[in-house]
Amino acid sequence: MRDDWVECSLLDACDIYDNLRKPINSKERANRIKGKDTSELFPYYGATGQVGYIDDYLTSGNFVLVGEDAAPFFDLSKDVAYKISGKTWVNNHAHILKSKFNDDFLKHYLNNFNYHGFVSGTTRLKLTQGRLKTIPFKVAPLPEQRAIVAKIEELFSSLDNGISDLNKASAQLKIYRQAVLKKAFTGELSKAWRAKQANLPTASELLQQIQTERQSHHQQQLTKWQEAVQLWEDGGKEGRKPTKPRALKEFPSLTEEELAMLPTLPLEWQWVKTGSICQKIQIGPFGTQLHKHEYVEMGVPIINPKHIRNQTINPQIFISKSKAQSLSQYFLKTNDIIVGRRGEMGRTAPITIKENNWFCGTGSLFLRLGAMLCGKFYSLLISERRTVNYLNKMGSGTTMTNVNATIVNNLPLPLLSLPEQQQIIQEIESRLSVCDNIEQTITASLAKAEALRQSILKKAFAGELLDSTALAACRNEADWQPASELLQQINAEQKP
Repeated sequence: MRDDWVECSLLDACDIYDNLRKPINSKERANRIKGKDTSELFPYYGATGQVGYIDDYLTSGNFVLVGEDAAPFFDLSKDVAYKISGKTWVNNHAHILKSKFNDDFLKHYLNNFNYHGFVSGTTRLKLTQGRLKTIPFKVAPLPEQRAIVAKIEELFSSLDNGISDLNKASAQLKIYRQAVLKKAFTGELSKAWRAKQANLPTASELLQQIQTERQSHHQQQLTKWQEAVQLWEDGGKEGRKPTKPRALKEFPSLTEEELAMLPTLPLEWQWVKTGSICQKIQIGPFGTQLHKHEYVEMGVPIINPKHIRNQTINPQIFISKSKAQSLSQYFLKTNDIIVGRRGEMGRTAPITIKENNWFCGTGSLFLRLGAMLCGKFYSLLISERRTVNYLNKMGSGTTMTNVNATIVNNLPLPLLSLPEQQQIIQEIESRLSVCDNIEQTITASLAKAEALRQSILKKAFAGELLDSTALAACRNEADWQPASELLQQINAEQKP
């Protein structure tokens, strides 16, 4: 710290007006503002900003608020302190401060301060008034405080403009991604490729082949069941009798009314109901079948919706292999598609591991596809906006959307040849890989911008932000004096 700066406690640098704050619950506030025009209301502030309005005020003027609890004390990317002005009302989740020197200087200082050792608690951090008063504060000469604030805000403004441009680019990438997927699943991306093909099966031929494959698979399952029943009988019928595979359900073609609601497909494609092309659609186990106390530290990974993001799976919970074997119908196999069926629709991922390595969780369901369908293609398709909108519309629930097997069985999907499915995946990946690279660059740039913001504040309160010319200009101002003299003067003026 430079010689013309001085360090004191926060209490010496500002006045605390916590006596002016008062909490009012949301229900009472709603009653008080009901039927009133916004011109009759005043901002109501909490730990991190405005949380509503009220019909009266307790403070009038300019103040700095710093969170007492529930503030992001250890998150350097978020502000702990902010300014308010005019007629306002503050609740008991924020301390009310008034700088003896410069409110903006105080605000920036508190947003740069390391609160470790000054806040208590684990899940809900708290900065008591007692600890607030003991925070060490650096005082600079008044002209330098003004110049530092001006420089910070100039640099922050430039950073904010850059961050705004990065966020716009990120939003445009999302729009581009949706456009790519829309074109992919209506046949536009593969149009040129399709025109060069001579021996692709028609959608009707493909559907017949899939139906034959489904029948064959079902017959294999029946044969395995009959063998299992025989073993069960030979063993004295100990334990539960093996469950007979469900009969294959026939699904009617989509009606003219249903087709009219769907996008037009290429002549080689056809809209079908999901249930008519899947070997199996399986909802995850019920809570009575699988309890949380049966989770183990390591074992067979259980896949729930929160473990699925961006077509990838990140397992976090496990059950024992023996427990999983007792519920073997929920094991996932290569080329299956796992779908989150609760909450945020559109969380899907293709299964690329060997069978019996992962397990469908209670909040998920999975689709088992045959050899003529690509799990990666249909997983992306189910996560596309149109399909997600359909699932949300058809789902039930108030606080959380739920979909069941009936909804998924009747979900309309385009049917097309496997070679074209694979070609479309290549077309998508070639375009979206560019998006991924750009997004990585944007993410890195945003992180650098946040690091630069913290670096600016660190330099500011180390007395290193202003160059020699700016410091000389500060010394030439009429009210310049060393911070130690400034602090003595302020304290003398405040003595009764």
